[in-house]
Amino acid sequence: MSDLLWKREFALEQTAGDEELLEELLTLFKDSSAQDYEKLCQAAASGDTEGVVAAAHSLKGASASLGIEGIRLLAQEMEAAAREGSVDCAVKKQGDMAELLSECGKL
Repeated sequence: MSDLLWKREFALEQTAGDEELLEELLTLFKDSSAQDYEKLCQAAASGDTEGVVAAAHSLKGASASLGIEGIRLLAQEMEAAAREGSVDCAVKKQGDMAELLSECGKL
């Protein structure tokens, strides 16, 4: 299980040094990632590879824009496996994703 690997300086660069904006973006990420995670779990449970791809892709993009590398890397792995026709990675590692998303609450 990897850790969050948050690149705070990168995230701050994305907001031109605006700490308040960064806090707002992190709040938005926490809300949207909870929805994406729910979609990911539902898709994985039903064997829906396209649903896993979509949810993982969304998590990957949002986390990448904020420099949250742990989530980006795990979402990328889930997305790649689903594109190859397997939901196994998403099923097996959804607990890891839940832990990482929980850690985001501490940012």
